[in-house]
Amino acid sequence: MCIRVGQTSCSSVYNLYFRPVQTVPMSQKIDYLNPALPPGLRRVSMPVVDATPTTLDGFGRLVANPSECPIEIVQWPAMGTRPIDAGTGDEAGTTEGTFVSEWRGDILYGSNEAVGGDYILAYATEPEAARDDNAHAPERMLLWHANYHPDGGQLFFPLDHRPFYVPLALPGDDIAPEKFVCFRFDGQQGLYIHPNIWHEGVFALGGTQRFFDKQGAVHARVSVDFAREFGCLLEAPIAREAQRSG
Repeated sequence: MCIRVGQTSCSSVYNLYFRPVQTVPMSQKIDYLNPALPPGLRRVSMPVVDATPTTLDGFGRLVANPSECPIEIVQWPAMGTRPIDAGTGDEAGTTEGTFVSEWRGDILYGSNEAVGGDYILAYATEPEAARDDNAHAPERMLLWHANYHPDGGQLFFPLDHRPFYVPLALPGDDIAPEKFVCFRFDGQQGLYIHPNIWHEGVFALGGTQRFFDKQGAVHARVSVDFAREFGCLLEAPIAREAQRSG
């Protein structure tokens, strides 16, 4: 495309009229498999509660049949005073696949086929001492990161029907470690979470567990790094639950 003298390029027009004003520096891409966490982090204990319709109120809901769970998709926000045209801005749909949560020694790995993501979800000991060849069963999980999706909800449904944990917090960018609750699931039902709910996948209590995952295809992600922002890890005990599930 040629730009004549006196004309303004399309990119310049876009930057002038449509680019959101940045109030914070652009975030760097997170290396989820090599988080390089600082040593000596304090621990913040999460309350562990059974997932019920009452306790999940505001976070999401229990799901008995994944085929009957619609995924909320949030319409793209208008940048000015004119509204988004009806029926547009929410047409990207959903993506789905298998989410694998797997303990290898002291490290809990997650792999989300729906979005092509691989992560370290948690540790069973201090991150600097964690080894993936440790033969001991994990007694606790230490969570270093969480995120939310502003563009859509997300479904996790257990394929192996074993108990699992999901830490959650209600919406708000004024997030703090103390706002998280760790929900305990018996493995017979799945979890649907609303858009903007803080979470970090699904947490196996031992071994490997598989989940059906379905979520918004845009997959925008807003993160919190507990280690660097708050100097801590979120902790929940899992040894007793893992023994019960075995």
